[in-house]
Amino acid sequence: MRIQKNTALLATLLLVLIALGIWYLSKPATAKLAAPTAIPVRVVNVAEKDVPRFVSGIGSVLSLHSVVVRPQIDGVLTKLLVKEGQLVKTGDLLATIDDRTIRANLDQARAQLGESQAQLQVAMVNLKRYKLLSVDDGVSKQTYDQQQALVNQLKATAQGNQASIDAAQVQLSYTQIRSPVTGRVGIRTVDEGNFLRMTDTQGLFTVTQIDPIAVEFSLPQQMLPTLQGLINDPQHAQVKAYIGADTDGETGNLLGEGHLTLIDNQINSNTGTIRAKAEFNNPGQKLWPGLLVTVKIQTALDKDALVVPPTVVQRGLDQHFVYRVNGDKVEIVQVQMVYQGSGQDIIKGVKPGDVLVSDGQSRLKPGSTVQVLSEPPQVVQSEAKP
Repeated sequence: MRIQKNTALLATLLLVLIALGIWYLSKPATAKLAAPTAIPVRVVNVAEKDVPRFVSGIGSVLSLHSVVVRPQIDGVLTKLLVKEGQLVKTGDLLATIDDRTIRANLDQARAQLGESQAQLQVAMVNLKRYKLLSVDDGVSKQTYDQQQALVNQLKATAQGNQASIDAAQVQLSYTQIRSPVTGRVGIRTVDEGNFLRMTDTQGLFTVTQIDPIAVEFSLPQQMLPTLQGLINDPQHAQVKAYIGADTDGETGNLLGEGHLTLIDNQINSNTGTIRAKAEFNNPGQKLWPGLLVTVKIQTALDKDALVVPPTVVQRGLDQHFVYRVNGDKVEIVQVQMVYQGSGQDIIKGVKPGDVLVSDGQSRLKPGSTVQVLSEPPQVVQSEAKP
Protein backbone atom coordinates (compact mmCIF):
# COMPACT_ATOMS: atom_id res chain seq x y z
CA MET A 1 0.00 0.00 0.00
CA ARG A 2 2.87 2.28 0.89
CA ILE A 3 4.58 1.43 -2.37
CA GLN A 4 1.51 2.49 -4.41
CA LYS A 5 1.37 5.89 -2.59
CA ASN A 6 5.04 6.54 -3.30
CA THR A 7 4.55 5.71 -6.97
CA ALA A 8 1.60 8.14 -7.28
CA LEU A 9 3.62 10.87 -5.56
CA LEU A 10 6.55 10.42 -7.93
CA ALA A 11 4.21 10.54 -10.96
CA THR A 12 2.68 13.80 -9.71
CA LEU A 13 6.10 15.38 -9.17
CA LEU A 14 7.16 14.31 -12.65
CA LEU A 15 4.12 15.97 -14.23
CA VAL A 16 4.79 19.19 -12.30
CA LEU A 17 8.41 19.21 -13.47
CA ILE A 18 7.36 18.69 -17.08
CA ALA A 19 4.84 21.56 -16.87
CA LEU A 20 7.49 23.87 -15.38
CA GLY A 21 9.93 22.92 -18.14
CA ILE A 22 7.40 23.69 -20.86
CA TRP A 23 6.58 27.08 -19.29
CA TYR A 24 10.26 27.96 -18.94
CA LEU A 25 11.01 27.10 -22.56
CA SER A 26 8.04 29.08 -23.89
CA LYS A 27 8.76 32.27 -21.83
CA PRO A 28 11.89 33.48 -23.78
CA ALA A 29 10.13 32.97 -27.13
CA THR A 30 7.28 35.26 -26.06
CA ALA A 31 9.74 37.92 -25.00
CA LYS A 32 11.48 37.81 -28.39
CA LEU A 33 8.22 38.28 -30.35
CA ALA A 34 7.35 41.32 -28.30
CA ALA A 35 10.59 43.13 -29.19
CA PRO A 36 9.99 45.85 -31.89
CA THR A 37 11.95 45.69 -35.21
CA ALA A 38 12.93 48.84 -37.15
CA ILE A 39 11.92 48.86 -40.84
CA PRO A 40 14.58 50.21 -43.22
CA VAL A 41 13.34 53.09 -45.42
CA ARG A 42 14.69 55.91 -47.55
CA VAL A 43 13.42 59.45 -47.08
CA VAL A 44 13.34 62.82 -48.81
CA ASN A 45 12.58 66.35 -47.63
CA VAL A 46 9.67 68.33 -49.02
CA ALA A 47 11.11 71.06 -51.26
CA GLU A 48 9.52 74.45 -51.97
CA LYS A 49 10.23 76.01 -55.37
CA ASP A 50 8.69 77.46 -58.51
CA VAL A 51 7.60 74.65 -60.83
CA PRO A 52 6.62 75.13 -64.50
CA ARG A 53 3.86 72.95 -65.92
CA PHE A 54 4.27 71.39 -69.35
CA VAL A 55 2.26 69.56 -71.99
CA SER A 56 3.92 67.45 -74.69
CA GLY A 57 3.04 66.06 -78.10
CA ILE A 58 4.48 64.76 -81.35
CA GLY A 59 5.01 67.23 -84.20
CA SER A 60 6.49 67.56 -87.66
CA VAL A 61 8.92 70.25 -88.83
CA LEU A 62 7.61 72.40 -91.69
CA SER A 63 9.23 75.08 -93.80
CA LEU A 64 7.50 78.46 -93.71
CA HIS A 65 8.19 78.82 -97.46
CA SER A 66 9.03 76.03 -99.87
CA VAL A 67 8.96 76.89 -103.59
CA VAL A 68 9.34 74.63 -106.63
CA VAL A 69 11.31 76.68 -109.17
CA ARG A 70 9.69 76.28 -112.62
CA PRO A 71 10.24 78.13 -115.93
CA GLN A 72 7.64 80.73 -116.94
CA ILE A 73 8.62 80.60 -120.63
CA ASP A 74 9.75 77.89 -123.02
CA GLY A 75 13.44 77.90 -123.85
CA VAL A 76 16.84 76.30 -123.50
CA LEU A 77 18.45 76.33 -120.04
CA THR A 78 21.74 78.11 -120.65
CA LYS A 79 23.24 78.45 -117.15
CA LEU A 80 22.76 77.08 -113.63
CA LEU A 81 24.34 79.57 -111.24
CA VAL A 82 23.78 77.75 -107.93
CA LYS A 83 24.80 74.40 -106.51
CA GLU A 84 22.69 71.83 -104.75
CA GLY A 85 22.46 72.59 -101.03
CA GLN A 86 23.55 76.20 -101.47
CA LEU A 87 21.96 78.89 -99.32
CA VAL A 88 20.42 81.70 -101.40
CA LYS A 89 18.65 84.96 -100.63
CA THR A 90 15.51 86.46 -102.10
CA GLY A 91 16.31 87.86 -105.56
CA ASP A 92 19.51 85.89 -106.12
CA LEU A 93 19.98 84.77 -109.75
CA LEU A 94 19.57 80.98 -109.95
CA ALA A 95 19.53 80.16 -113.67
CA THR A 96 19.16 81.73 -117.15
CA ILE A 97 17.19 80.74 -120.26
CA ASP A 98 18.10 81.60 -123.87
CA ASP A 99 16.72 85.14 -124.46
CA ARG A 100 17.76 85.93 -128.07
CA THR A 101 14.29 85.59 -129.59
CA ILE A 102 12.70 87.73 -126.89
CA ARG A 103 15.34 90.44 -127.28
CA ALA A 104 14.68 90.54 -131.03
CA ASN A 105 10.94 90.95 -130.42
CA LEU A 106 11.69 93.70 -127.92
CA ASP A 107 13.84 95.59 -130.45
CA GLN A 108 11.10 95.26 -133.06
CA ALA A 109 8.49 96.63 -130.67
CA ARG A 110 10.70 99.58 -129.84
CA ALA A 111 11.20 100.35 -133.53
CA GLN A 112 7.46 100.27 -134.13
CA LEU A 113 6.96 102.62 -131.21
CA GLY A 114 9.47 105.05 -132.68
CA GLU A 115 7.69 104.97 -136.03
CA SER A 116 4.32 105.57 -134.40
CA GLN A 117 5.67 108.44 -132.31
CA ALA A 118 7.12 110.13 -135.43
CA GLN A 119 3.81 109.84 -137.30
CA LEU A 120 2.00 111.13 -134.23
CA GLN A 121 4.29 114.16 -134.05
CA VAL A 122 3.59 115.09 -137.70
CA ALA A 123 -0.14 114.56 -137.22
CA MET A 124 -0.21 116.83 -134.15
CA VAL A 125 1.61 119.60 -136.05
CA ASN A 126 -0.96 119.38 -138.85
CA LEU A 127 -3.79 119.35 -136.33
CA LYS A 128 -2.48 122.56 -134.75
CA ARG A 129 -2.22 124.22 -138.19
CA TYR A 130 -5.75 123.10 -139.17
CA LYS A 131 -7.11 124.50 -135.95
CA LEU A 132 -5.75 127.98 -136.76
CA LEU A 133 -7.05 127.82 -140.34
CA SER A 134 -10.47 126.69 -139.27
CA VAL A 135 -11.02 130.04 -137.54
CA ASP A 136 -11.03 131.86 -140.89
CA ASP A 137 -12.62 128.92 -142.73
CA GLY A 138 -9.24 128.18 -144.31
CA VAL A 139 -10.03 124.45 -143.98
CA SER A 140 -13.34 122.70 -143.68
CA LYS A 141 -14.68 121.36 -140.42
CA GLN A 142 -14.55 117.88 -141.92
CA THR A 143 -10.83 118.11 -142.67
CA TYR A 144 -10.11 119.29 -139.12
CA ASP A 145 -12.15 116.43 -137.61
CA GLN A 146 -10.38 113.86 -139.79
CA GLN A 147 -7.00 115.17 -138.64
CA GLN A 148 -8.14 114.95 -135.02
CA ALA A 149 -9.18 111.32 -135.55
CA LEU A 150 -5.81 110.55 -137.15
CA VAL A 151 -4.02 111.96 -134.08
CA ASN A 152 -6.15 109.81 -131.78
CA GLN A 153 -5.46 106.75 -133.92
CA LEU A 154 -1.71 107.31 -133.83
CA LYS A 155 -1.82 107.81 -130.04
CA ALA A 156 -3.59 104.47 -129.68
CA THR A 157 -1.01 102.83 -131.96
CA ALA A 158 1.82 104.25 -129.87
CA GLN A 159 0.18 102.95 -126.68
CA GLY A 160 -0.15 99.50 -128.28
CA ASN A 161 3.51 99.56 -129.24
CA GLN A 162 4.45 100.53 -125.68
CA ALA A 163 2.36 97.65 -124.37
CA SER A 164 4.23 95.29 -126.71
CA ILE A 165 7.51 96.59 -125.29
CA ASP A 166 6.30 96.05 -121.70
CA ALA A 167 5.18 92.51 -122.54
CA ALA A 168 8.53 91.74 -124.17
CA GLN A 169 10.36 93.10 -121.13
CA VAL A 170 8.29 90.85 -118.87
CA GLN A 171 9.12 87.88 -121.09
CA LEU A 172 12.77 88.89 -120.98
CA SER A 173 12.71 88.98 -117.17
CA TYR A 174 11.46 85.38 -117.20
CA THR A 175 14.73 84.32 -118.83
CA GLN A 176 16.47 85.13 -115.54
CA ILE A 177 15.16 82.79 -112.82
CA ARG A 178 15.61 84.41 -109.41
CA SER A 179 14.98 83.00 -105.96
CA PRO A 180 11.54 83.97 -104.61
CA VAL A 181 12.54 83.21 -100.99
CA THR A 182 15.59 82.97 -98.77
CA GLY A 183 16.43 79.33 -98.24
CA ARG A 184 18.36 76.25 -99.25
CA VAL A 185 18.52 74.85 -102.79
CA GLY A 186 17.41 71.22 -103.13
CA ILE A 187 18.44 68.48 -105.55
CA ARG A 188 18.17 69.66 -109.17
CA THR A 189 16.28 67.64 -111.76
CA VAL A 190 17.67 69.12 -115.02
CA ASP A 191 21.07 70.11 -116.39
CA GLU A 192 22.24 72.95 -118.59
CA GLY A 193 21.27 72.57 -122.25
CA ASN A 194 17.84 71.03 -121.62
CA PHE A 195 14.79 72.56 -123.28
CA LEU A 196 12.40 73.78 -120.61
CA ARG A 197 8.64 74.10 -120.98
CA MET A 198 6.13 75.97 -118.84
CA THR A 199 4.05 72.78 -118.66
CA ASP A 200 6.84 70.90 -116.86
CA THR A 201 5.52 70.04 -113.39
CA GLN A 202 8.78 68.72 -111.97
CA GLY A 203 10.61 72.04 -112.03
CA LEU A 204 14.33 72.71 -111.83
CA PHE A 205 14.68 72.29 -108.03
CA THR A 206 13.13 73.54 -104.81
CA VAL A 207 14.17 76.41 -102.56
CA THR A 208 13.16 75.77 -98.95
CA GLN A 209 13.33 78.26 -96.12
CA ILE A 210 15.22 76.82 -93.15
CA ASP A 211 15.52 79.80 -90.79
CA PRO A 212 13.05 80.59 -89.32
CA ILE A 213 11.12 77.33 -89.45
CA ALA A 214 7.87 75.94 -88.01
CA VAL A 215 6.70 72.82 -86.17
CA GLU A 216 3.12 71.59 -86.51
CA PHE A 217 1.76 69.32 -83.76
CA SER A 218 -1.52 67.98 -82.36
CA LEU A 219 -2.83 68.04 -78.79
CA PRO A 220 -6.03 66.68 -77.17
CA GLN A 221 -9.07 68.90 -77.66
CA GLN A 222 -9.23 69.48 -73.88
CA MET A 223 -6.13 71.67 -74.29
CA LEU A 224 -7.97 74.20 -76.51
CA PRO A 225 -8.80 76.72 -73.71
CA THR A 226 -5.20 76.53 -72.47
CA LEU A 227 -3.79 77.07 -75.97
CA GLN A 228 -6.14 80.03 -76.54
CA GLY A 229 -4.90 81.64 -73.34
CA LEU A 230 -1.27 81.04 -74.31
CA ILE A 231 -1.55 82.42 -77.83
CA ASN A 232 -3.24 85.58 -76.56
CA ASP A 233 -0.38 86.15 -74.10
CA PRO A 234 1.77 89.01 -75.48
CA GLN A 235 4.90 87.21 -74.25
CA HIS A 236 3.94 84.08 -76.25
CA ALA A 237 4.19 80.55 -74.87
CA GLN A 238 7.61 78.93 -74.98
CA VAL A 239 7.82 75.75 -77.04
CA LYS A 240 10.79 73.36 -77.03
CA ALA A 241 11.50 70.75 -79.70
CA TYR A 242 13.37 67.52 -78.95
CA ILE A 243 14.50 64.54 -81.01
CA GLY A 244 14.75 61.07 -79.52
CA ALA A 245 12.51 62.06 -76.60
CA ASP A 246 9.42 60.42 -75.17
CA THR A 247 6.15 62.33 -74.80
CA ASP A 248 7.37 63.72 -71.45
CA GLY A 249 10.23 65.44 -73.25
CA GLU A 250 12.65 64.63 -70.43
CA THR A 251 15.14 62.78 -72.59
CA GLY A 252 16.57 63.35 -76.02
CA ASN A 253 18.39 66.23 -77.64
CA LEU A 254 17.02 69.77 -77.54
CA LEU A 255 16.87 71.10 -81.12
CA GLY A 256 15.45 74.56 -80.54
CA GLU A 257 13.18 76.88 -78.58
CA GLY A 258 10.33 78.78 -80.22
CA HIS A 259 6.92 80.25 -79.49
CA LEU A 260 3.32 79.34 -80.22
CA THR A 261 1.96 81.19 -83.27
CA LEU A 262 -1.20 79.48 -84.54
CA ILE A 263 -4.16 77.31 -83.51
CA ASP A 264 -6.10 75.57 -86.28
CA ASN A 265 -9.63 76.81 -86.97
CA GLN A 266 -11.28 73.44 -86.30
CA ILE A 267 -10.94 70.27 -84.23
CA ASN A 268 -10.45 66.90 -85.92
CA SER A 269 -13.64 65.06 -84.98
CA ASN A 270 -12.13 61.66 -85.86
CA THR A 271 -9.19 61.92 -83.46
CA GLY A 272 -10.44 64.55 -81.00
CA THR A 273 -7.30 66.62 -81.43
CA ILE A 274 -6.51 70.22 -82.32
CA ARG A 275 -3.57 71.21 -84.51
CA ALA A 276 -1.24 74.04 -83.56
CA LYS A 277 1.93 75.56 -84.96
CA ALA A 278 5.03 77.05 -83.36
CA GLU A 279 7.79 79.11 -85.00
CA PHE A 280 11.49 78.60 -84.26
CA ASN A 281 14.64 80.54 -85.04
CA ASN A 282 16.92 77.95 -86.63
CA PRO A 283 20.39 79.46 -87.21
CA GLY A 284 22.12 76.13 -86.57
CA GLN A 285 19.73 74.31 -88.94
CA LYS A 286 19.07 71.58 -86.37
CA LEU A 287 15.39 71.56 -87.29
CA TRP A 288 14.90 70.12 -90.78
CA PRO A 289 11.68 70.01 -92.85
CA GLY A 290 9.90 66.68 -92.42
CA LEU A 291 11.66 65.78 -89.15
CA LEU A 292 9.46 64.22 -86.42
CA VAL A 293 10.06 65.85 -83.04
CA THR A 294 8.61 65.94 -79.55
CA VAL A 295 7.32 69.37 -78.56
CA LYS A 296 7.05 70.55 -74.97
CA ILE A 297 5.00 73.64 -74.08
CA GLN A 298 5.05 75.47 -70.78
CA THR A 299 1.41 76.02 -69.84
CA ALA A 300 1.72 77.50 -66.33
CA LEU A 301 4.09 78.29 -63.44
CA ASP A 302 3.31 77.24 -59.86
CA LYS A 303 5.13 79.54 -57.45
CA ASP A 304 6.34 78.25 -54.06
CA ALA A 305 5.02 74.77 -54.81
CA LEU A 306 5.65 71.81 -52.48
CA VAL A 307 7.54 69.26 -54.58
CA VAL A 308 8.30 65.56 -53.93
CA PRO A 309 9.44 62.65 -56.13
CA PRO A 310 6.64 60.50 -57.61
CA THR A 311 7.58 57.52 -55.38
CA VAL A 312 6.60 59.41 -52.23
CA VAL A 313 2.86 59.72 -52.83
CA GLN A 314 0.75 56.59 -52.22
CA ARG A 315 -2.78 56.02 -53.43
CA GLY A 316 -5.44 54.95 -50.98
CA LEU A 317 -9.05 53.94 -51.45
CA ASP A 318 -10.35 57.51 -51.37
CA GLN A 319 -7.36 59.82 -51.69
CA HIS A 320 -3.59 60.11 -51.74
CA PHE A 321 -1.38 59.92 -48.66
CA VAL A 322 2.28 59.96 -47.60
CA TYR A 323 4.28 58.51 -44.73
CA ARG A 324 5.88 61.27 -42.64
CA VAL A 325 8.77 60.45 -40.33
CA ASN A 326 8.33 61.76 -36.79
CA GLY A 327 11.33 60.80 -34.67
CA ASP A 328 11.89 57.09 -35.31
CA LYS A 329 8.26 56.37 -36.21
CA VAL A 330 6.00 57.15 -39.16
CA GLU A 331 2.53 58.60 -39.46
CA ILE A 332 0.08 58.78 -42.37
CA VAL A 333 -0.69 62.24 -43.76
CA GLN A 334 -3.51 62.76 -46.27
CA VAL A 335 -2.37 64.95 -49.18
CA GLN A 336 -3.91 66.53 -52.26
CA MET A 337 -2.28 65.87 -55.65
CA VAL A 338 -2.02 69.24 -57.43
CA TYR A 339 0.10 68.26 -60.45
CA GLN A 340 1.83 65.09 -61.62
CA GLY A 341 4.97 65.49 -63.70
CA SER A 342 7.39 62.96 -65.08
CA GLY A 343 10.03 63.63 -62.41
CA GLN A 344 8.20 65.42 -59.60
CA ASP A 345 4.75 65.85 -58.09
CA ILE A 346 3.19 68.95 -56.56
CA ILE A 347 1.16 68.21 -53.42
CA LYS A 348 -0.69 69.99 -50.61
CA GLY A 349 -1.11 68.90 -46.99
CA VAL A 350 2.52 68.89 -45.82
CA LYS A 351 5.04 71.58 -44.92
CA PRO A 352 8.39 72.50 -46.47
CA GLY A 353 11.18 70.45 -44.92
CA ASP A 354 8.93 67.56 -43.78
CA VAL A 355 10.70 64.20 -43.96
CA LEU A 356 8.69 61.76 -46.09
CA VAL A 357 9.33 58.12 -46.92
CA SER A 358 10.31 57.62 -50.57
CA ASP A 359 11.13 53.87 -50.52
CA GLY A 360 10.00 50.97 -48.35
CA GLN A 361 6.33 51.94 -47.84
CA SER A 362 5.03 48.39 -48.46
CA ARG A 363 5.95 47.25 -44.93
CA LEU A 364 4.81 50.37 -43.12
CA LYS A 365 1.73 51.14 -41.06
CA PRO A 366 0.93 54.04 -38.73
CA GLY A 367 3.31 54.00 -35.74
CA SER A 368 5.90 51.69 -37.35
CA THR A 369 9.48 52.14 -36.18
CA VAL A 370 11.79 52.96 -39.08
CA GLN A 371 15.50 53.07 -39.75
CA VAL A 372 16.54 55.72 -42.27
CA LEU A 373 19.01 54.38 -44.80
CA SER A 374 21.61 56.50 -46.53
CA GLU A 375 22.01 56.49 -50.28
CA PRO A 376 23.88 53.44 -51.59
CA PRO A 377 27.52 54.05 -52.56
CA GLN A 378 28.08 54.88 -56.19
CA VAL A 379 29.45 51.95 -58.13
CA VAL A 380 32.40 52.85 -60.34
CA GLN A 381 32.82 50.48 -63.26
CA SER A 382 36.33 49.87 -64.43
CA GLU A 383 37.08 49.91 -68.13
CA ALA A 384 37.31 46.53 -69.77
CA LYS A 385 40.84 45.53 -70.67
CA PRO A 386 41.52 44.76 -74.31
